[in-house]
Amino acid sequence: MADTGFSVLSEDFAAAPSRYFAQLRERAPVHYEPVIDSYFLSRYEDVKRVLTDHEAFTTETLQVRAEPVMRGPVLAQMTGAEHTAKRRIVVRAFTGPALQDQIRVIHANAAALMAPFLARGRMDLVNDFGKPFAVHVTLDVLGLDRRDWQQVAAWHSGVAEFITSLTLTPERRRHCMDCAEQLEAYLLPVIEQRRRDPGDDLISKLCTAEFDGIAMSDRDVTALIINVLAASAEPADKTLALLFKHLIDHPEQMAQVRRDPDLLAAAIAETLRYTPPVQLIPRQAEKDSVFAGTTVPAGATVFCMIGAANRDPDAFTAPDTFDIHRPDLGTARSFTAAAQHLSFGTGLHQCVGTAFARAEIETVAAMLLPLLEQVRYSPGFRYQEAGLYTRGPLSLSLDFTPVR
Repeated sequence: MADTGFSVLSEDFAAAPSRYFAQLRERAPVHYEPVIDSYFLSRYEDVKRVLTDHEAFTTETLQVRAEPVMRGPVLAQMTGAEHTAKRRIVVRAFTGPALQDQIRVIHANAAALMAPFLARGRMDLVNDFGKPFAVHVTLDVLGLDRRDWQQVAAWHSGVAEFITSLTLTPERRRHCMDCAEQLEAYLLPVIEQRRRDPGDDLISKLCTAEFDGIAMSDRDVTALIINVLAASAEPADKTLALLFKHLIDHPEQMAQVRRDPDLLAAAIAETLRYTPPVQLIPRQAEKDSVFAGTTVPAGATVFCMIGAANRDPDAFTAPDTFDIHRPDLGTARSFTAAAQHLSFGTGLHQCVGTAFARAEIETVAAMLLPLLEQVRYSPGFRYQEAGLYTRGPLSLSLDFTPVR
């Protein structure tokens, strides 16, 4: 394994990971980080192999990385009949007739949040809109009180920090665990109430669903609720902001999407490929496995570098170019398990919220594009991204023609 002379845990890497992707793929496709005793894979074919070979590479690592703050096992940890049954319950809540109802909720939430900014002609698409929007919509789907969104968002932030941090200080770990415990305490009375008096929301569906003829325990339901909260709130705001950033940076493609709304799905799919909000997916090697001549030992944690894999020239032509017309994108299948990009994962544990994420981002972008005329960066705005495991803009201050 070649010595790349840098660490993926370094500040240099954190500042601009994509600068190092080619170097990793070419010189250190199996990059070892001794501080966390983990291997990082950056080539498309290696990442796809890990994500699709569920016997050789399991989600066992999530027992340590996710279960403590999820307050129970998450979908990705399950296998066999249990995984199939529980995944189907959650997926059913995000597809078909349920999804059509949710699109109305998405539209209403977006319109209400946007209203105060339209007359001003300026907004921060991340902090004024994206983050509250993603949490509002998820709370509506779950059937939780939208007035609690800031508190739920704060708890969720601690849960997300635990799952996505590669190194946590004891103080931050305690904070994250406190957030998870308080979120669980908030949810338990809701679960009890929905068991007694179920409605049409997702929590009611989880409370009344059965697996092998047995109702799910409070622990099971709590873990699935937090699972849904993390899966649906985390990628949506990041992808929406990144979509607008890329279209502003490529005005000719912005003009084409405005003229032909059918191109919006391709713009979203290319945003997901080019700058995936989830950059790392962990797995555990169940046996010694060889990649590019390097043996990853049994029991080791393997991080799939989604951002690097999505820019592998063996998988995509001119991968460092943002191009909504690229022939190798396959827009129609970009939001399915057959997607060419790996931004939702792939195989058995592909993200459960894929259809919902697509509906959410497409609905909002289709609504915003006609409203935000002559959209551009606000004077003095400096773009900054953050995150190693999940990554997105810290803010996106935009000016546009005020709507009278």
